[in-house]
Amino acid sequence: MTIVASPSELKCDSSSGLPVKLFQAARLIRQGELVAFPTETVYGLGANAANPDAVAKIFQAKGRPTDNPLIVHIASADMWTALARGINDRALSLAERFWPGPLTIVLPRTDAVPDVVTAGLDTVGVRMPSHPLALALIRESGCPLAAPSANRSGRPSPTTAQAVLDDMGGIIPMILDGGSCSVGVESTVLDLSGVTPVVLRPGGVTVEALREYLPDLAVDPSALAPLSDIQRAASPGMKHRHYAPRIPLTIVTGERQANILAYQYDNAVTKGETPVLLTTNETAQVLFPRRCITLGSRNDLERVSSQLFGALRGIDESGATVAFAESYPVEGAGLALMNRLLRAAGFNTVNTVNTVNSDYTSNRL
Repeated sequence: MTIVASPSELKCDSSSGLPVKLFQAARLIRQGELVAFPTETVYGLGANAANPDAVAKIFQAKGRPTDNPLIVHIASADMWTALARGINDRALSLAERFWPGPLTIVLPRTDAVPDVVTAGLDTVGVRMPSHPLALALIRESGCPLAAPSANRSGRPSPTTAQAVLDDMGGIIPMILDGGSCSVGVESTVLDLSGVTPVVLRPGGVTVEALREYLPDLAVDPSALAPLSDIQRAASPGMKHRHYAPRIPLTIVTGERQANILAYQYDNAVTKGETPVLLTTNETAQVLFPRRCITLGSRNDLERVSSQLFGALRGIDESGATVAFAESYPVEGAGLALMNRLLRAAGFNTVNTVNTVNSDYTSNRL
């Protein structure tokens, strides 16, 4: 059975101190069990990062490939120094600016980090989440938490406790319900272990914001392209199938996206499929009355990003048999958004209607 601690049961106040459910969750962590907890990005599935047997339970619960490294979550600078080597002025300045928050910093690991956490890599990714429940759980547990997203491997990451329960109910002992996640996509993973700083996974902190501190910052090509089977993943979210709905999803790219979405939708109907479109509010208005799941305004990509994982789960709940999504500029918040969308679609894209229907113009919308 999985216990779900409600927001009211987790409310902290100065008079009563930490709530009982939080004490129970911390005890489970110390006993080598798993607890799902909210962060500002997505819900995490946490285990004592220093306990290899506990960390192994994460991979078992998620069905996660063991060559996919985990991020370690901390609540203090002392925890960081115990986990990572080479914490220089550059790393400290980034931590001062972006922690607590959605930035993971990759550095050489110390001997305190088990191989199972890093998938055998000699580096470790560490971040300090900003959600008060996450910080309270780490502090009360007395240990850093290794924690990927709290979903079955390959599924859209959970941004609500209900989404965690849908995937993990009966598999893990406890879920802390801290409400909806505010950022809604995972942290940016920044590798500082080499000469040139590299973003391995775009996320809640934009490349543009990091370049104010790191003018020589590079972005790994895997941000928008798949790794080969023989390449090792240096960060979560780089290699295996991620974020995917259960039905086929195709991303529409290039110009005239509304026209292409309309054609793909109508063509799917002709073939006997039940399609759904994943769009912004503006595109949905143009495509009416075709069925759309909307993410917000195209003028607010942070909001669109925060709604993405819930919408990807909504695709499965819609009864559709095939889905098509519009694409976004790969700058600012759009880079992380496109990273998640492309992986959810297995990098399946289309940028034209077929030659027979190349005149599928706005009067057909």
